[in-house]
Amino acid sequence: MKIKLAQPVLKWVGGKRQLLPEIKKHIPKNVTTYYEPFVGGGAVLFDIQPTKVVINDINEELINLYKVVKDDVEILIEELKKHKNESEYFYQIRNLDRDNDVYQRMSEVEKAARILYLNKTCYNGLFRVNNAGEFNTPFGKYTNPNIVNDITLRAVNKYFNKTQIEFRNCDFEDAVRGIRKGNFVYFDPPYDPVSDSSNFTGYTKGGFDKEQQIRLKKLCDKLHSKGIKFLLSNSATDFIKDLYKDYTIEIVNAKRAINSNGNKRGEVAEVLVKNYE
Repeated sequence: MKIKLAQPVLKWVGGKRQLLPEIKKHIPKNVTTYYEPFVGGGAVLFDIQPTKVVINDINEELINLYKVVKDDVEILIEELKKHKNESEYFYQIRNLDRDNDVYQRMSEVEKAARILYLNKTCYNGLFRVNNAGEFNTPFGKYTNPNIVNDITLRAVNKYFNKTQIEFRNCDFEDAVRGIRKGNFVYFDPPYDPVSDSSNFTGYTKGGFDKEQQIRLKKLCDKLHSKGIKFLLSNSATDFIKDLYKDYTIEIVNAKRAINSNGNKRGEVAEVLVKNYE
């Protein structure tokens, strides 16, 4: 039975709430294990709530947050109550990852609370890091951000603890290690940019370029050769459509709420790629 209040605990660039109706149409029935190598905010995961799951993200902060929500949610909620919606305080907390000694002394719960706090109070909920891996989004100046979203946190904790779930923090190829026929993979990688100015891959240091996109396509080919079903989301660029031309491609439109330029928020064409009927 689904836990209705289990939903994303943070705002994430490229979140899939807009596309959920389309995505759910394509998810096969009777999946033994659900894999999501780029879990991000987890909109698809929390909506379909599979019972045996392997989720991964290269972002260490994000996976730590999910582990803390599963194992120490009440301590996390108490830690979140300490944080303040004030500009000077925001930059003090944001800058904690500039000093490695200070950051390494923080507990897993403190790190998880920091990321949730920054996500709720930063500009436009934009999780972004620079090339050194340091969080660098400015203060958002919101009147009443929901820093302590205890209802959602407890619901996600409940889902994680009633599910057979494995958390991984590694490269996407390693994220599907051990996968076999009957399992299913949903890939939601950082999108191929529709223009140079729209190139946002700042979830982790290093980004995600065309070489990475090609490497992901080769992994899809490998899964296909083993009879493993996959579904993939990406932007509907000529590069992506050509890259996956041997598979079934559906063009869908999604509203994008996160963009530094307010005029550029709106409907964009995306693709859903799959290797099954």
